[in-house]
Amino acid sequence: MTVSSDYSSATDTLTIRIVGEFDYDSHQAFKDAYMALPLSTRRKYVIDLRKVNYMCSAALGMLLILRERAGDDASRIFLQGANKDVLKILDVSRFDQLFTIN
Repeated sequence: MTVSSDYSSATDTLTIRIVGEFDYDSHQAFKDAYMALPLSTRRKYVIDLRKVNYMCSAALGMLLILRERAGDDASRIFLQGANKDVLKILDVSRFDQLFTIN
């Protein structure tokens, strides 16, 4: 598992890319990726899941913590590029109600 991030100040967008298994072992790296920036109510978060081959409930919890930090319903968090297995986990968990999934 690797987690990397890029921030665009022009659009106030933080993109977090996860490669491999998105599980409890990803916790600190995922948290570090978004905690490095000060809070912003306008920030857009893009979670790039294209290279995630496994996601567990701990990862779902991490996404919920990010959502809370970003402002709950007012947050702008986009989950992008998930494969069919990860999409199924997000669907069963009803994350389409909480996040924008592309």
